[in-house]
Amino acid sequence: MSDTELLSRPAAGPAGFENPTRPAESHEDALVALGHAVRATGYRFTTVTPATHARVNARPENAAARSLRDVLGWSRPFTEGLIPPDLTALMERAGVLDRFEGPEGPVLKAKIRLSSLDDELFLHAAYPPLAADSVFFGPDTARFAEAVIGHLEERACSGRPAPRLVADIGCGSGAAGILVAKRMPEAEIVLVDINPAALRAATINARLAGVDNVRAVHSDMLSGVEGSFDLIVSNPPFMVDAGGRAYRHGGGPLGAGLSLRVVEAAAERLAPGGSLVLFTGSAIVEGHDGFREAAGAICAQAGLEWSYREFDPDEYGEELDDPGYAEAERIALVILTATRPARR
Repeated sequence: MSDTELLSRPAAGPAGFENPTRPAESHEDALVALGHAVRATGYRFTTVTPATHARVNARPENAAARSLRDVLGWSRPFTEGLIPPDLTALMERAGVLDRFEGPEGPVLKAKIRLSSLDDELFLHAAYPPLAADSVFFGPDTARFAEAVIGHLEERACSGRPAPRLVADIGCGSGAAGILVAKRMPEAEIVLVDINPAALRAATINARLAGVDNVRAVHSDMLSGVEGSFDLIVSNPPFMVDAGGRAYRHGGGPLGAGLSLRVVEAAAERLAPGGSLVLFTGSAIVEGHDGFREAAGAICAQAGLEWSYREFDPDEYGEELDDPGYAEAERIALVILTATRPARR
């Protein structure tokens, strides 16, 4: 089952059949109730990279879940009775529980994960996130959120007005936009994505965080929303991915296509005094950062002031084995900040 089906279909009735008498929003309500119930247990989980996840789960002692963290964090199979019955019932009601027959009897497995960030829980795809429409959440989500929060703090310290209209482009789980909404309750936050599963997850995560100043909109970049933005944030897919998975594949030269489109969108839609915070990756070829050069040219042509730094000079080294990176010597995580000068 794809993430779109998982995060959009109504809750199942008896024997797995769809129940037409249950209101359409009951599936979402059940997921929100599940999140609140899990939070009440004191649950916390820091999601690792898929490579780390695979290594940890491959240990013999981790073949089956022994705790709620194993079930909803590590995506390990479990047996009936391991977790509180009310949580099992909520998972059933939300349609996020698989049941299958194992060598020693019935086995259950969660179809979603819940991860911790900024004292909130965020729902996203279970491991492994193989579907083309998987809703991804991982270490880069935390890094991106840190960069955005840091920008808000710098903006406040410099005396610049607080942003009133904010867009999170390619929002995924909605984490960054939701954290902005927590800190800026007077702002309007627009979460945009082309992935319906992401929009569904972001809506649920906003409800879990208790923020009501966000709205999720299906949009290719900013084409589906109006207005000039005081803040645009984005952590778009930037990898070369042969499978074309929405959360990974950046397209264009060495995966930079979507990141460059974000810069172009910001160049068109930033309000005077507005800023873009872009957290992305750049494949370096013989010491040359092609993304930096191309993004800088877009900013310069649009009259934007910009800064650029390498957050981490060498990440995702295992990806260099992919033929698409045959010329790359490293993949750097970078932060581009671009600002349209305020009117005088």
